[in-house]
Amino acid sequence: MIVINSPQNPTGGVLTLDDLRKIGELARKHDLLILSDEIYSEIYYADRPASILDVPNILDRVLFVNGFSKIYAMTGWRLGYGVVPEDTFPTIELFVNNSVSSAATFTQRAALEAFTPETEKATERMVAEFRKRRDVFADGLNSIPGIHCLKPLGAFYLFPNLSEAGLSSDEFANRLLSEAGVAALPGTAFGDYGEGYLRLSFANSLADIQAALERIRNFVSQV
Repeated sequence: MIVINSPQNPTGGVLTLDDLRKIGELARKHDLLILSDEIYSEIYYADRPASILDVPNILDRVLFVNGFSKIYAMTGWRLGYGVVPEDTFPTIELFVNNSVSSAATFTQRAALEAFTPETEKATERMVAEFRKRRDVFADGLNSIPGIHCLKPLGAFYLFPNLSEAGLSSDEFANRLLSEAGVAALPGTAFGDYGEGYLRLSFANSLADIQAALERIRNFVSQV
């Protein structure tokens, strides 16, 4: 199985339709399934991201998953959904029934509100606010010597490179928390290739983001 996540956590990166077509070709060639986690599909800052469902002649091996956690800010409600090949449904149903039983009724009733025009307008405002926070946070990080940060095209994370700071990702994250009071994940929490990077979330207020930038700037100047 090939597992993909786009828009992505931790980088905020987005796969193109051409990327997805090539993944589809690879899956077909090697007889693989594709699990596509698109939980951040509605949080994007340029063109709407391509979906694995846009790739023709591959849906018989695609397991598409999404949910209400991110765009509808329902992280604690644990409600999601999937689109899967028909022949996999009995096995998935058996697994779900014996692992989580079913979604709570009140959770499902709350999710109905996600499909109203009022909620759609609210989510558009939320994404616009995320864009502002992304720009302030990324621009602020890029103004700190030794830190380089790309602006993500989706999700609500930054993945700045801090290799010039002279600390490992683990040490940077641990000391940033204990000495500056800023919580972040070391890039290595997502694998060895994350060394030299830090994951920061901008799902917070602009005031907190600006305070965090000042603390990060002071911390870096002292290491």
